Amino acid sequence: MPAPGGRAEEPVYRPVLTARRGELEALGHLDDALAPMLSPILQLSEVDKTVIGPLTRLPPGLLPAVDIGVLPDTTASALACRGVPLVPVIGLTDGERRLAALGATARAQTQRGVVRLRLRQDRAGPDATTTAVERIGRHARLAPEQCDLVLDCGDVCCPADVRLAEPRVRRMLDWTRRHAWRSVSVVAGGMPPALSRLPIDEPVRVDRWDWLLWQRLADLGVTFGDYGVASAAAQPAVDRHLTVPYTGDGAWLIHRWSRRRGQGDQRIADLCRTLVSGPHWPATGASFSWGDQEIARRARRGAGAGSATNWMAWSTSHHLAHVLNALARATPSR
Repeated sequence: MPAPGGRAEEPVYRPVLTARRGELEALGHLDDALAPMLSPILQLSEVDKTVIGPLTRLPPGLLPAVDIGVLPDTTASALACRGVPLVPVIGLTDGERRLAALGATARAQTQRGVVRLRLRQDRAGPDATTTAVERIGRHARLAPEQCDLVLDCGDVCCPADVRLAEPRVRRMLDWTRRHAWRSVSVVAGGMPPALSRLPIDEPVRVDRWDWLLWQRLADLGVTFGDYGVASAAAQPAVDRHLTVPYTGDGAWLIHRWSRRRGQGDQRIADLCRTLVSGPHWPATGASFSWGDQEIARRARRGAGAGSATNWMAWSTSHHLAHVLNALARATPSR
């Protein structure tokens, strides 16, 4: 149920998205009714007009968490001063100065923080992790009751990754009961870091192992999170082809079309026609999301080819709507 101010009491989906123009454009076109159901984590690598402008124009029900990465400790407070509503993301290994700065931003903004525990990097035992959480409380002056906990599995791209990740996540979920967290989310990235080995000029199915991992854990009541249509890798490989990943139930269809000089509009139109006639195209058609509307326009040759930024925006827009729809239908399974 919506809370006062348009926020949902408990968002059901926590995507981790790089704060680039494409991803921010997709969030900006999110339906107002869906916005309160998301709590995205936006990963910042720089702060400029291409980031600040879109961040101030997000739907009113959407409150992002912001991970400032290697940027200066004061970045979160600087964004807040520019009118960007946010929840700061805190890491277990953050230094005392950063913890103090992030805590001050949280108290000034929302009285909330997000603690991001990266399971591959933060490989401490339960007692050491508890000590790290107590350290966050001392320096950021935030209690677990004020924080959402994110268990970040990184890339989970094959059955072996799922088998390795599941027991570790379950052990960490046992540890989470030591504290009264606001919520607990499990985040994983299912998109392969490189798509360059996939065939071109035909859609290729890629299983969403991140979704499968969450289904195996859903009986524990954890919130689902992923990396959208991108890899969890810090710097995914650049694809020189026209590339549009399209999300379906349990899999993506990766559309990689070769470029032909002077035929950009024709090639993207061919790609989009293949997509709208494919098995993952929603029953409601172009009305499913803003991204689907844009794809349908290109299939009719009603607009130009766009750029890699546009393709990411359309794919991400559809993905967000698809995941929210799937979560509304999902039941825990083993």
